[in-house]
Amino acid sequence: MRCDHAPGHPPRFTRRGLLAAAAALPAVALLPGCSDGRRRTTGGRITLRFQSPAWQQDSLKANKQLVAEWNRQHPDVQVQYVQGSWTTVHDQLLTSFEGGEAPDIIHDASDDLADFAYGGDLADLTALLPPRLKRDIPQRSWETGTFDGRIHGVPFLQEPRVLIANRAKLDRSGVRTPTPEHPWTWQEFEEAARRLTRGSTYGVAWPLKEPVSATLNLALSTGGQIFHRHRDGKVEVRFDAVDQVVPRTLHDQVNVDRSASRTTLGMGGSDTLPGFFAGRYAMVPLGFSYRQQIAQQAPEGFDWTVLPAPKGTALDQGVSPQTLSIAEDCPYKEEAMAFIDFLLSPPNMVRLALGDWLLPTGQEALKDPALRAARYDWATGTALAGSLSSAPAQSVRGYPEWKDKIATPGLQEYYSGAIGLDALRKRLVEDGNLVLARYQR
Repeated sequence: MRCDHAPGHPPRFTRRGLLAAAAALPAVALLPGCSDGRRRTTGGRITLRFQSPAWQQDSLKANKQLVAEWNRQHPDVQVQYVQGSWTTVHDQLLTSFEGGEAPDIIHDASDDLADFAYGGDLADLTALLPPRLKRDIPQRSWETGTFDGRIHGVPFLQEPRVLIANRAKLDRSGVRTPTPEHPWTWQEFEEAARRLTRGSTYGVAWPLKEPVSATLNLALSTGGQIFHRHRDGKVEVRFDAVDQVVPRTLHDQVNVDRSASRTTLGMGGSDTLPGFFAGRYAMVPLGFSYRQQIAQQAPEGFDWTVLPAPKGTALDQGVSPQTLSIAEDCPYKEEAMAFIDFLLSPPNMVRLALGDWLLPTGQEALKDPALRAARYDWATGTALAGSLSSAPAQSVRGYPEWKDKIATPGLQEYYSGAIGLDALRKRLVEDGNLVLARYQR
């Protein structure tokens, strides 16, 4: 449910938003309220509710096992696991905050936190953070969960975007195989895609059903920002030359070089895998966690490898890590933070990372041999951890509306060839700044 209103004004809900809220109600309406009296039993035991949208089998297993271990070790502070969903997490949380029924500990993603942080729904964790946890996670990661100088989310799992390639086709093409130490430039990537395009095989398949985060995050490698914050705190959308390198490359691969498949533009990442296995695409840019699906679903003997995303002036790319937050209404914030500290101890962070096939943000966890193995190219992902930084839109109020109403349709039309670069710039900048202005009055 999107909140289409300026700060300080009553929200206007769309019919779609109200329906989404109604759909989310059964999952949260049964949860106990937030008051102190309803959280503490007659025996003095505290119950905290931990809502997680984890869905993959290994991830679910790791989360539930850790909750059970905490409960065995802390009989006076019990944690109740509540199943959420990534597809409805924003609407579900919005409904629960509005109704005073929010979970105590919230598993979400950093790019979903801005409205809740600025709206006072999430607790300021800055003074609650244990020194060990604060030291273990680097500052560039803390920035993803920081809003107006206050930490509202603990970033703990992150996902670089990589190229998954058919090793046999890569070897036959004769192109240089990139490594994290020597990645392709965007120009080399374009040339490699052209050389890998043979017969019925496209060099690359871009699954861009959700094109905004991929475009913005990869644009960091060329110095792109899109969003620029002024000294007064207000944000302006720009679409400068450095912002245009990545979208122009994608557009030209589809419409000029014909080295990228047009039919995959409307697909999600999983939708491209059957064609990848069948040899229709030599490379697919995907999130690092897709290795799990590929390992489970690839035909016997299918040889694949993980390559770093291309670089511009740097190998940098933006990420929106998974986060853990505490509801402002939670009466037991110190106990909730103690559970977060337990969940994110280095050994437990490794378990969560392996369960989700993602990278931990914690520096100690990143040293674990299991995350540096050659199998499934874990080592390639771990080598990229130092180049991951806060996604450009991380703390921008109004970003969800800009993304849904302006950027998504604009980029989809541009990548398909329906509009040109000038028309895209006009939409992103002129129309986009009108949207953001309503959140910055």
